Amino acid sequence: MDDHDHDHGHDATGHAHGPGHAHGPAKFDRAFAIGVGLNIAFVAIEAVFGVLANSLALLADAGHNLSDVAGLLLAWGAAWLGRRRPTAKRTYGYGQTTVLAALANAMLLLVAIGAIGWEAIRRFQDPQPVHGMTVMVVATIGIGINGATALLFMRGRKGDINVRGAFLHMAADAAVSAGVVVAGLVILFTRWLWLDPVVSLGVVVVVAIGTWGLLKDSIALAIDSVPAGIDADEVAAFLRSLPGVSEVHDLHIWPLSTTLTALTAHLVRIDAQIDDRFTADLAAELQRRFGIAHATVQLERGDVPCHLEPAHVV
Repeated sequence: MDDHDHDHGHDATGHAHGPGHAHGPAKFDRAFAIGVGLNIAFVAIEAVFGVLANSLALLADAGHNLSDVAGLLLAWGAAWLGRRRPTAKRTYGYGQTTVLAALANAMLLLVAIGAIGWEAIRRFQDPQPVHGMTVMVVATIGIGINGATALLFMRGRKGDINVRGAFLHMAADAAVSAGVVVAGLVILFTRWLWLDPVVSLGVVVVVAIGTWGLLKDSIALAIDSVPAGIDADEVAAFLRSLPGVSEVHDLHIWPLSTTLTALTAHLVRIDAQIDDRFTADLAAELQRRFGIAHATVQLERGDVPCHLEPAHVV
């Protein structure tokens, strides 16, 4: 990625490198392990009681929860890969797999809520009998399991969209299970069969709003957009304010993973000399101010025009 950061004939080139992985993402291995274990157990419970109660709804939900296990395994695998060391071929490591996992989880969520929405619309035309008590008991267990799993990922959902994907999967299922219980109880007393699909559609809308944010953010990271929370103009202004800097160009800010951000830039300093203290302090300040942990900066005197100077040139 930094091939263009070699010296273009200028007298001084300096590289500011951030602390790298020293402040890497928090590990959620235990949360993933507990979440996968609980959800596999819940799938088994649903399958057994689905057969005993002759409930197609429970058997279908068991299949749906298997997709949640797949989503958790996907996010967990990406988190593990993201911690692997770079290689000669993959010089930035495997951090981008966390972005791909978040994108895949957003797609899985959209498919899941699409299926729920379709079934809800179908039930308006063909109202189903009231949920059996067995179904509501199992759904109550689902609230506990999915809710507890979601809580395991709650603290990481804002700083890592890969973890947010896992959180949304579990929170969505807890909401669906709660809808099943509430609708079931009300229908038992009122016989309002239309309430079941109405509640389901309500859950779909709520989950869709959260999923849209995850999808939008993961696509943005996948195409190397400036990560949310970093203002590129503010970073450029900071670089221009540095002592001796007269111009900043070829500035790029992009994600190396869902938690690690990189920056490259050319700084024109008329009296530029190789200055390790300047670049080291700059790297530390970029991390402190903007959370940019991997910074590579080229210092130029401006004697020779840089072909990367125009804003439209990548």
